[in-house]
Amino acid sequence: MHQFSETELTEAVVRSFEDAPDPRVKFLLQELVKSLHDYVRKTSLSFEEWEYAIDFLTRTGQKCTPIRQEFILLSDVLGVSMLVDAVNHRERGGATETTVLGPFYVGEHKEMPHGADISPDSQSGQKLFVQARVTDVAGKPLAGVPVDVWHADDGGLYDSQKPNYATTGPSARARFVTDLDGRIFFRSVVPCSYPVPIDGPTGELIRQTGRHPMRPAHIHFVVAAPGYEPLVTHLFIGGDKYLDSDVVFGVKDELIAKVEKRSDAVMPDGKPAPSEWNLMTYEFHLKPGKGTPPTPLGIKLGEYA
Repeated sequence: MHQFSETELTEAVVRSFEDAPDPRVKFLLQELVKSLHDYVRKTSLSFEEWEYAIDFLTRTGQKCTPIRQEFILLSDVLGVSMLVDAVNHRERGGATETTVLGPFYVGEHKEMPHGADISPDSQSGQKLFVQARVTDVAGKPLAGVPVDVWHADDGGLYDSQKPNYATTGPSARARFVTDLDGRIFFRSVVPCSYPVPIDGPTGELIRQTGRHPMRPAHIHFVVAAPGYEPLVTHLFIGGDKYLDSDVVFGVKDELIAKVEKRSDAVMPDGKPAPSEWNLMTYEFHLKPGKGTPPTPLGIKLGEYA
């Protein structure tokens, strides 16, 4: 009968995956075992700490719903999401920088016409006009490209966080398709910085470690064109006080967009403007390649009833 020592135990578990039929699965599991076992040895993990970790992960899973992904939030806060993003996008070659998808890419992204107001129910937010263009790295415009857009409102909440989401439907969330010049434009409100959800295990981790839960104000974009790598990114609002301390480590200098305060009587599409409004302009550059764009989490509206 074997009497496994600390090192012999690790070697035995690693060997147990030796006949895994998929080489990648074999590699991933063997490296995971080595890292986990090294962590336990280096920290002299106690039974109480092990039990807390099991309970923490159990509660993380229990907090997940069709429109909330607590494991993605935990991955974000630990910097794992950004690290996975970094190792998968090492060479940008002039393409726009990527960042985390986040846990709120959910529900329905209904296609809307250019110039549409994606947050028509917001009465208090500062009005925003967003104009963007999608090109390849050489500047050639890309037409017919779907661009998914979503952001928190001026109160710091995403639509799916609100209790009436199932009945009122999406807000500050839509899909636009680029025109022949690769352009999209829409109206909304200027989003504000906001705390990530802290009513679950991830919030417990944040509180216990003395970190703040804030994300700087931003708008999410997913751009997916055939023949190009899908682009998952944000545009951050310049000047936000949390740009240097984003709780999910997602800020990159290139993605900080200037938002100009304007008082023109008309917006860039020629339609009347309020007395004060804001303009955001940006150009996305896509890298040739392939890949599968992310799919919104959640279920179709109406299935909650």
